[in-house]
Amino acid sequence: MTLTLPPRVSERAFARLAEIAEDAGEVKALRVAVDGGGCSGFQYDIRFDEPAEDDLVLASGAQKVLIDPVSLPFLENAVIDFSEDLIGARFVIDNPNASSSCGCGISFSM
Repeated sequence: MTLTLPPRVSERAFARLAEIAEDAGEVKALRVAVDGGGCSGFQYDIRFDEPAEDDLVLASGAQKVLIDPVSLPFLENAVIDFSEDLIGARFVIDNPNASSSCGCGISFSM
């Protein structure tokens, strides 16, 4: 029997959300969703949004990450992180459910 866990948000991702809120002068929640499409079959939709009633809310202090119930099964046991490297600074998903992903890290297959 496989243990399924909700996604986890890294301290680095929450810290970046706090920096964005401080720079913008307002706190906004980060939505992580999964949509059909992309070069590998599914793609991540990462954007700032308002919470919906049925969202899973992952919070640290005032910072929140939102996941809708349709996307949740695709993100079981995943880690939402923030990365700064040669291709830029971005939120990234380490998803153990993805069997493959494209080079940009936005599209994946299961």
